[in-house]
Amino acid sequence: MLSLYPTDEGTFTLYHEGTEDIYHSRRGVLQESQHVFIETGLQYAFEKKKNLNILEIGFGTGLNALTTLAYMSQMPTQLAYYCGLEVLEIPSELWQALAYPAQMDRADLTAYFEQMHITEWGQTQTLLPNFRFKKELKSVFDYTADVPFDVVYFDAFSPNKQAEMWEAGIFERLYAMMSAGGILVTYSAKGQVRRNMQSVGFITERLPGPARKHEMLRATKP
Repeated sequence: MLSLYPTDEGTFTLYHEGTEDIYHSRRGVLQESQHVFIETGLQYAFEKKKNLNILEIGFGTGLNALTTLAYMSQMPTQLAYYCGLEVLEIPSELWQALAYPAQMDRADLTAYFEQMHITEWGQTQTLLPNFRFKKELKSVFDYTADVPFDVVYFDAFSPNKQAEMWEAGIFERLYAMMSAGGILVTYSAKGQVRRNMQSVGFITERLPGPARKHEMLRATKP
């Protein structure tokens, strides 16, 4: 059901046979994660608040959690709590083969990447003094938020492959979980996705996308 898939930057992502889609951009997993979720999401949110609660829809390979931890390791005065939701557990031989710490040239992150994957679902771990981590094997509709979230990484499969994950009901659910002024970032800039976000109250903006992708979306809860 899952297999390795090479990207243009020489890294690997995963291919999901059920959705016939890949977990990250074929143009490069590191560029996408860094641009969409760290630079346009996390860093932008930290300009407004010192302490952030982060929710990821699609923990998947753990890449976005890892790039978040890498960022936090360089920002000791900032605090973050991260919760990643996922419905499909990835076999250990696959996440190990992805070797994202090595691809990032950050061998010091290897133990953290492993800990993210082997930790029990639902258990909160303090991975850094300023970074707490939890993952939940649950869908958006099965999850009850334990804190209001300031940042949402929306990293579901593409709207063309898994349209139900981009419907208004999903964004309505996330809107209710977020703090006032909270932001949601995603790689998609599809018109219907943007309209669905706006229909539940989000203020949206199209921003430059990663690599050769023209646009992405950032949505703000007023």
